[in-house]
Amino acid sequence: MTEEFTTDLDEGMLRYFRDIADVMVRRIGMSRAEAVARINRAYGGMEIGPYPDLMCHELPEFWSYGLCYAGDVPYWEPDADPSGWEVREAPPRGGPEWTLPEG
Repeated sequence: MTEEFTTDLDEGMLRYFRDIADVMVRRIGMSRAEAVARINRAYGGMEIGPYPDLMCHELPEFWSYGLCYAGDVPYWEPDADPSGWEVREAPPRGGPEWTLPEG
């Protein structure tokens, strides 16, 4: 496990998971703490192979948007309007997924 993620990751996968979190922060606009909590809820405790794990066949954006929105969202479309997309609920604050301080 790392300081932030509740999954054992090698250096390459740690960078990949951080890239997923970066997309949620930069493009979706959430805090890093919430982005990491969402990743931990989805992958915490799972066995992830060394880089490049099978999940690396998709760009970090694919996983980021899937962790934040329900269904297929056309995030790649230049005119995509996320205001109508169904937002997935974040893990409850204070739960074990929240490994970084908010703020």
